[in-house]
Order: sequence, then C-alpha cells, then structure tokens
Amino acid sequence: MIGGGRGSQIGPAHRLGASIGGGFYLAAGSLDHRPDEGRAYAKSLGINDDRAYGDWREMLAGESNRTDRIDLVTVATPNATHFEITKAFLEGGFHVLCEKPMTMTVEEGEEIVRLAEETGRICAVNYGYTGYPLVRHMRAMVARGDLGKLRVIVAEFAHGHHADAADADNPRVRWRYDPAQAGVSAQFADCGIHALHMASFVAGDEVERLSADFASTLPSRELEDDAMVVFRMESGTVGRLWTSSIAVGRMHGLTLQVFGEKGGLRWAQEQPNQLLWTPTGGRSQTIERGEAGLSPEADRANRVTIGHPEGMPLAFSNIYADLAEIIGAKRDNRSPDPAATLFPTAKDGLRSMAAVHAAVASAKNHGGWVDARAPMFRV
Repeated sequence: MIGGGRGSQIGPAHRLGASIGGGFYLAAGSLDHRPDEGRAYAKSLGINDDRAYGDWREMLAGESNRTDRIDLVTVATPNATHFEITKAFLEGGFHVLCEKPMTMTVEEGEEIVRLAEETGRICAVNYGYTGYPLVRHMRAMVARGDLGKLRVIVAEFAHGHHADAADADNPRVRWRYDPAQAGVSAQFADCGIHALHMASFVAGDEVERLSADFASTLPSRELEDDAMVVFRMESGTVGRLWTSSIAVGRMHGLTLQVFGEKGGLRWAQEQPNQLLWTPTGGRSQTIERGEAGLSPEADRANRVTIGHPEGMPLAFSNIYADLAEIIGAKRDNRSPDPAATLFPTAKDGLRSMAAVHAAVASAKNHGGWVDARAPMFRV
C-alpha cells in the first residue's frame, strides 16, 4: 500500500477489504509522506522492517529486486499523485489498484490504459461501491433482460457534510474546492463519478454525451459544491444525475434507480442489503442480500448470512477478491471465474475523467451538450 497512513479515511477500508477474503495480506508499505512516520506506522501494522518504506520510489526499487515481490500495490495517495505512481508501478511490472480519480487529465488516463495493455498488467480503479452484492445483482438482472429495454437511469450522490459556511476555511474541506489541489472539478469529480460509474456498470452501457449545470453555493468556493448532469448512453438510455455536498440532512446519499420497459429497480447504499424490484403492472418486492435464487455474481459477492449488516469494507473486499482470482488465474495459466471479472479497470477510470472534463466544459457553456467519451473511445 502507498498512502493510507495513520488518520487516513480510506486506508483502513482498503486494509480490511484486502484481508477479509484471505486473498491478500499487507506485505509492504509506504504509508505516509513523512518517511519516519510512514515506516513506524507500517511496522505497527505488522510489516517487516525491510519492507516498511520511506517513500514510494524506495518501495518500487525495493520490491522490484525481491523474489517474493508484492502481487498488487494499492495507491491511496492524494489525487494529483495517482498518475505518476500508477504509471511507475505498471512499468515496473506490478498490478495496481488505484483510488479514484485514476488521473487528473484525459491524456494521462489514455496513457495508463495503453500502458496496462502493453505490459499485460492489471490496472484496477476503486469504484468500490460496485462490489456490493445487490449492485452486482442489479447488473445481472439488466443483462439477462428482466427489465427489458432500459429507458431512464436516475443516480444520486448527495451529502450535506460541507454545508456549514463556518467550515469554509477548514483545511480538510477547503482543498476540495481549490483548483490547484482538486483539479477542474470538486463535487462531481469526488462523488458524482461514483454515481455515474455505477449507472454504467449496472446498465452495461457507456455515457456518450452529457449536459451539466454546476453551482458554487458558498462564495468562497471556486469549484462546484452542487451539480446536475443529464446524459445519454450509447444505447439511447436517458440518465439524470444529482450530486451535492451541501444537501443538509443527507448522510451519504448514493442511490441508483433503473427504469425499463418491464420494471424498475431501486438501491440505496445506506441500506445495501435490500433491492426494491417493481415489475411493470405488479407489486413492489424487496430482494434481500443472501437470499436463495440470486445471480452467480451476487452469490459470489455475498460474505455474511442474510439479515446481518454488510458494509463498505466488504464491498471493497469483493474488488480485492476479484483481483486475487484474476492474478491467480494469470499465474496458474487458467481461466478465471467469470463472476470475478467485474472489477473496474483503467478504462473505467479514463471514462470517468473524460466525463469530468466534459461536464466542466458543458457547465462553462451554460449546459451545452458535450461528447463525454475519451478520444481513444470515439468511433
């Protein structure tokens, strides 16, 4: 692991997720930008002294020369460093799981996609919410035609944790709205792309074009804290997405609704064990995680018995379980479990970054429609 040190929000979820399924253990780390603190924290987590590194370059050099080199590196550093680190480890022959956003620009994203293809290394991106069993079941229901032709997808990722104007100068909040640190977008790049990726994941379809309206509701914020994005997918499915950090009363707010000619689905991340299914002309039904008769994709992702809570680290664990299966299959020269091929890849990371830049361009052009695809994906 690179980053994710003491006090990190995302580091513990990754470490739990990687270890729960037994596919990985934490063998090496460069966990802090302060070398001594990073080494000390790594050792406190059980990493051997010779694999507790002061920075990622030292880790790359050290692991490259080992016969028991790491199988996967997780990049959990600040956004602007993702490209450089991911590129270096792919070039070094390592598989990588990178936190989102994978890069800060579309051009960097295209370079990572090409590099992963050239090296034959896995580059996964942590859109970890797609690891939830019932999200995977939604995808399976759409793929097998239960909903018929999709008509409309409504995605939300709205919370209210940055609504207090008194928090505007809090450094843990302020950087998110500073272009020098966050890039071209704040809320849409931070949360909205999770909702957009989930829409594409469940639909089995990609966003072709979009129109966006951004708002900075606090005068001190240069970047948006609320955004509405409407989109059209390659199949013609209509999409609506709202993302906000000033929605007081919303705690996390990631939800997805999918409406097709034969029925509709609704899933909310704060109640991840239930999926609401309403067939056209029929009554609404609650599908429970872990119940009999679910899809192979959902069964493989289910970790605890029905009725017990299952949360974000277990969703992350399913991404890690996928990677362990794929890496193991490559090593053993065998075909992987088909249900293990659902993890988000560098192409997903690139599509998200292309959508971010398209949304920014659209918002600046008063909502004009923009091609949301990366140049390498345009026909």
